[in-house]
Amino acid sequence: MGESISINKNLPISEKYNLLEEQVKALIYGEENIIANLSNIMSAMKYGMNYFWVGIYKVEGDQLVLGPFQGPVACTRIPKGRGVCGACWEKNQTIIVENVDEFPGHIACSSESKSEIVLPVRNKNGEVAFVLDVDSSKLNDFNKEDQIGLEKIVNIIESIL
Repeated sequence: MGESISINKNLPISEKYNLLEEQVKALIYGEENIIANLSNIMSAMKYGMNYFWVGIYKVEGDQLVLGPFQGPVACTRIPKGRGVCGACWEKNQTIIVENVDEFPGHIACSSESKSEIVLPVRNKNGEVAFVLDVDSSKLNDFNKEDQIGLEKIVNIIESIL
């Protein structure tokens, strides 16, 4: 298997996300294993978009449990409602945090993380099954364009659940 992710860093952000979406679809085409697919999606996001950290947490009971990720080691379990990921799960909505140090109850897995965006990934019943967590080492690094682009990746993940 010789897949690689190639996204020109100089393109406008919306074009980068369009390329990421196309490449992720191609990368997982024909593979049915969810862990293999999520692992490759996280890698494609990390290296295609140059994020500081990207990963997915799975809802298990009353906690989020760390799934496939790329970047420094991460928090393994997060209670519902705690931190940005727990709040995203509880509210069932995307949360963009310009400065993680100003988010009440932020869980600092890495002091290098400065801003983040977390999106719910819903099962076929509309319930949150996972949360997609993307961190940046820069303040205020995510906006509505990132949300729109990342929602395309979430749609892909939801389609393989």
